[in-house]
Amino acid sequence: MEGNLLSPHIRSASDIGGYPQWVISSSGSGRSSSSSSTSAAVCWKRVVIVGGGIAGSVVAKSLQFVADVVLIDQKEYFEISWATMRSMVDPAFADKAVVNHVDYLVNAKVVVASAVDITDTEVITSDGRQFPYDYLVIATGHSVSSPQSRRERMDKFREANAKMKNSSSILIIGGGPSGVELASDIAASYPEKKVTLVHSGPRLLGFIGSKAGSKALEWLRSKNVDVLLEQTIDLDTFQANKGVYITSAGEAIAADVHYLCVRRPLGSAWLKESVVKDCLDKYGQLMVDEHLRVKGFNNIFAIGDIIDVPERKQGVLAQRHAMIVSKNLKALIKEANGGKEAKLGKYRPSMSIAMVSLGKKDSVAQLPFTTMTGLLPGLIKNRELFLRKTRKLLGLDHGYTFL
Repeated sequence: MEGNLLSPHIRSASDIGGYPQWVISSSGSGRSSSSSSTSAAVCWKRVVIVGGGIAGSVVAKSLQFVADVVLIDQKEYFEISWATMRSMVDPAFADKAVVNHVDYLVNAKVVVASAVDITDTEVITSDGRQFPYDYLVIATGHSVSSPQSRRERMDKFREANAKMKNSSSILIIGGGPSGVELASDIAASYPEKKVTLVHSGPRLLGFIGSKAGSKALEWLRSKNVDVLLEQTIDLDTFQANKGVYITSAGEAIAADVHYLCVRRPLGSAWLKESVVKDCLDKYGQLMVDEHLRVKGFNNIFAIGDIIDVPERKQGVLAQRHAMIVSKNLKALIKEANGGKEAKLGKYRPSMSIAMVSLGKKDSVAQLPFTTMTGLLPGLIKNRELFLRKTRKLLGLDHGYTFL
């Protein structure tokens, strides 16, 4: 199957919605026509997508019937990242948030490996394989270490929850959205536990307005969460025999377990010696043009947190990047097959609404001109953390009832 997928294709197929439709053949020899119709020959372009997060998965899903799509990801599944904290407190929630790539990619190749290099013509993976491309989409987001299989990931959630349940005191390091959401979920679900949140900054939720951070702080303290600002924790000072952590201010915190919720580095280190190395800015972001092509390249796109577009790093915006790039790639593929000249869509940075959950009922929302907190924004986000919308975007017949 791999040989046919990665070699140039000139094929004929019945036209469905302006594009040929192919299916994976049961013999594993590649794609075969879904119809015996003999329309004009079609050049079957190779699209390689590196990164199976919220951005890369949407592009792969969108293009799987118009190109030879290869998705390269270090894990076998897609995880809705903004549901991770809730999944630790409620492992049943993870069943809706963690999806095997093959469940929504029925006509694409999934390669479970890390990409380590890019040339002008191919992507090279950690196991030495080479994947030629006509078009490349880089969507590696932030660097994170995750189990390879969905089963292992679900086990990790259950283990984290068991440890949480068996702990009487919990330390959370980091006061960004992940730390605040985890602290609030634990406080709401296990009010008998002692929860301490330590944050290095002068206020919580530094990525949005100060009013939102103040409201989050007020909510947490109302639930008896001890919040320490402008302090850090050196995990090397942890006294395992006493279960004590020492802050930069010399304060001792007793805790049975800790969770590290700090900003992760961008997933661009592997690009520093690649063909796009000169397109990385000083922060490690890929510089892109208005069509989300990597600057200087006509056939390499980048989307998600890894790009230098001046806007918040949010899943909803990564989804918008993916939809623009999917549209542009479809136009380019159609042009390559004798269609009209491709008119590429432009991406315009936007100020989206930022919402951070406070327990299972409340949220704080940063709107363009005001900040809201309480049940109203909670009704918008907390009911199912936008899982339904994201699963629908991937064409999943989830069959779940969201409570």
